[in-house]
Amino acid sequence: MTEYTQTHFNFPSCKSRKITVDFSGGNITSNGGVLLLRQADRKLGLTRAAARLIPDDRRKASVKHSIEQMFRQRVYALGCGEEDLNDHDELRQDIALQTAVGCDKALASPSTRWRFENSAQRQAAVDMNALLVEQFIRSHTVAPKEIILDFDATDDVVHGDQDGRFFHGYYDHYCFLPLYVFCGSQLLCAYLRPSKIDGAKHAWAILALLTKRVREVWPEMNVIFRGDSGFCRWKMLRWCESHGVDYIVGIGGNARLKQFGARLIEQSKAAYEQTEEKQRLFSEFNYAAATWDRERRVIIKAEHTILGANTRFILTSLEGDAQELYDEIYCARGDMENRIKEQQLDLYADRTSCHNWWPNQLRLMLSSFTYVLFEHIRRTALKITRLANATSASIRNKLIRIGAVTVRNTRRIRFHMSTAYPRQELFALVTARLQ
Repeated sequence: MTEYTQTHFNFPSCKSRKITVDFSGGNITSNGGVLLLRQADRKLGLTRAAARLIPDDRRKASVKHSIEQMFRQRVYALGCGEEDLNDHDELRQDIALQTAVGCDKALASPSTRWRFENSAQRQAAVDMNALLVEQFIRSHTVAPKEIILDFDATDDVVHGDQDGRFFHGYYDHYCFLPLYVFCGSQLLCAYLRPSKIDGAKHAWAILALLTKRVREVWPEMNVIFRGDSGFCRWKMLRWCESHGVDYIVGIGGNARLKQFGARLIEQSKAAYEQTEEKQRLFSEFNYAAATWDRERRVIIKAEHTILGANTRFILTSLEGDAQELYDEIYCARGDMENRIKEQQLDLYADRTSCHNWWPNQLRLMLSSFTYVLFEHIRRTALKITRLANATSASIRNKLIRIGAVTVRNTRRIRFHMSTAYPRQELFALVTARLQ
């Protein structure tokens, strides 16, 4: 590779002014807003609590980077948009990230971080998911009267020979099949699973554990289980009925269900042909598959558009108008899919490239904790602002990825951000709200 010794560069002039470039600007970071993640984390105590769940078997005399520091380093780096371990080869020298982590020297190298992540074990993953639940409970100053627990599975594409990766016929590629549980925008569970299983596997056990824990804190609260047709398992619904948990789930349209709704489907089609406008008709009936223990309430949506029939069925124990339950309760679960995309696309929850299983679960949890920090900033510090409903990527681009000159001496660390930064008032507001 050719070596260059030139330190100054000239570019075409602008308005009769010469343009020169050099590399004498001092320590400059592109992550000036990472201190907001640090502030949110200090308020929640999240990474400190999570780090305590990971045993440290290293020889203490040789330790340079604590588990807590390495945990923060990875979580904050994900928040800054640095998704891979290799990024830390340069990122470890960033004064902004060092300050956020609580160090004044180089952070852990990629090889050190690799050893840390590959030491992950099952119990730490269980405990960290429990920490998500405790964080959710602490976020409420007043006991909620009702919570809706959204369950959904998604594909996590893999390209290597990782443990637990299998080909999935529906997604048509090799992947993992993680299970997520949300309540509104708040994450309660991120559970990595192999893809050769039923999409609802272990959902029953997780629902039981979540229900037990939240009712220990809020005994009178109503719990609603919500999911798509992949979670329509009659034994699970029977458990809900026997434990006072309501449910609203999709159910796949089979020939018998379509026979029950045939008249409504025909009415919808005839109305469309007459008006050439989209038609949506709702009705309900009781239904039981041959293997079920009893009949349950099914709501049918008979929709007809220019694309043809779009019939949907949902199964519920909730009382109320059929259309209201479908439109206002069931369809609201679509927001959870946006939150999953946010984790995978914005916070790199799908960077599960370790060969062994539990390191990949740890990586999913690291992304999950980063999501919790962004969600806390959005829900509390960005309330009633232009970014109140922003994704993590938007928050990152507008508030985290800020260029700043950093000056560190024995007395203080100063971040000199651009005078032309257009969101100074918003940054000040967020900082104040995170105090």
